[in-house]
Amino acid sequence: MKKLILIVFTVLVSATIFAQGIDVGIKAGANFANLTDVSDTSTRTGFLVGGFVSLKFTEKMALQGDILYSQQGANGTNGYNDIKLDYLNFPIVFKYYIIDRLNIQAGPQFGTVINDNFSFGNYDSFDVSGVVGIGVDLPMHIRVTGRYNFGLTDIGFEGYYGGVTTSAKNSVFSLTAGFTFL
Repeated sequence: MKKLILIVFTVLVSATIFAQGIDVGIKAGANFANLTDVSDTSTRTGFLVGGFVSLKFTEKMALQGDILYSQQGANGTNGYNDIKLDYLNFPIVFKYYIIDRLNIQAGPQFGTVINDNFSFGNYDSFDVSGVVGIGVDLPMHIRVTGRYNFGLTDIGFEGYYGGVTTSAKNSVFSLTAGFTFL
């Protein structure tokens, strides 16, 4: 136990030494989600909410980790066969500051389904996505971000659409506003 505490302490101190700035904050926004290769669906509009920690290593580079509750899936045609998949997502993005307050972002996202509307069939509840985005750090500790998450893993549905296994990947555009405490 003492070794574990020492390792955690060492990692935190090292990250603090190398980081020029640490930000901790909350964010919320809207998702516009769909699934690739699933017929007769349209965009599901949902929300996402969560927190983030950002470590700025230089004036140009930072690393940010989030924990987000995210409503994803797709709407079926005329409200029929809606696919509601609510995830707990963990994106880790590298941020590069193009100019003082404007940054571009890229990295992986790991997610797991925590709520769905299915009483039949099977799907893969773990998802890996790629993330690309752009963000602006505004005055008064406000951050605005737009991101696109593209699924890298197939969450294919078995038993959906008349028993046919369907290949599907998440496709989500999100807009968020956040507030930093530090």
